[in-house]
Amino acid sequence: MSEDGPTLLVVDDNEDNRFTLTRRLKREGYTNVVVAENGRQALDALAERPFDLVLLDIMMPEMDGYQVLEHLKSDMALRDIPVIMISALDELDSVVRCIELGAEDYLPKPFNAVLLKARIGACLEKKRLRDQEASYLKQIESEKKRADELLHAILPAAAVRELKTTNSVKARRFEDVAVLFCDIVGFTAYCDEHSPEDVVGHLQTWVDAYEGIVLRHGLEKIKTIGDAFMATAGLLEPVEEPALASVRCGLDMVEASRGLDPGWEVRVGIHLGPVVAGVIGHRQFMFDLWGDTVNIAARIAEEAKPGAVVVSAAAWPHLRDRCNGRSSGFVDLKGKGSLELIECQQIRA
Repeated sequence: MSEDGPTLLVVDDNEDNRFTLTRRLKREGYTNVVVAENGRQALDALAERPFDLVLLDIMMPEMDGYQVLEHLKSDMALRDIPVIMISALDELDSVVRCIELGAEDYLPKPFNAVLLKARIGACLEKKRLRDQEASYLKQIESEKKRADELLHAILPAAAVRELKTTNSVKARRFEDVAVLFCDIVGFTAYCDEHSPEDVVGHLQTWVDAYEGIVLRHGLEKIKTIGDAFMATAGLLEPVEEPALASVRCGLDMVEASRGLDPGWEVRVGIHLGPVVAGVIGHRQFMFDLWGDTVNIAARIAEEAKPGAVVVSAAAWPHLRDRCNGRSSGFVDLKGKGSLELIECQQIRA
């Protein structure tokens, strides 16, 4: 219904009837009244613009009111428009037929002005309530879609599915998960030398590109921590070779970062092992991982050279038949002792 009131369509082949009914409607305050001389004109008008109510005569040449009503109610775009049949036919069979075809009401000619006003008002109120309900449902769907988008922005897809199905995400221990950390070399200095708009804008572009790379390789983004990007392979979604998929992903990350403005160098650390994963928080959900596998992967990234993808010796047996690597020697990782690290240089075909 428009802001300047409802729009009514009067359909009658008799000019005097059209004039009389239109004048009565305007006296009652309905200023948006369109007339049609026959059924085909009525259908053309209904196809061109929205109407809130149709006042439809039955006895018309070519296409009578029954046919117009049947066509209107079979059209999914028009079927919710209320129709009041107005006809000189006052036989019970005619009334029943119109109601069965979907008419909202039926008035005999000559019509009673008071009764006409009351029934038009009732029909328009019903339509207003139906439109309001449809608007609420559309709003609910929109909010539901937005909520789903927010959940997917916070949680991995598999966690979202579990949360929607069971209303919770059960904490679990996962074996043989590849954890990847990628961070930007010299990011703190870059922040000191550039505006916040440049920093956040470039970081957003970087994250967007990495999210695409992660998806392409079958990994799952877990979160960003400052200038570090964390992802896993073989956690909630199955991956045939988690370590290999992670190395491929890491190599693509290094290459992609060089092609993005401002051309940051990055370093990637990968470790393979068990993790505990789950959702924490109530007001703000966060899906996270815990355990030595996560800590070691993060510290390997810190020790990697710019532009390098480095894995732990524990991950290397899963890669040696498919990857060219060079040992970086044994490195003392804080709290983890001395571990051998291997730089993955190329995936063999």
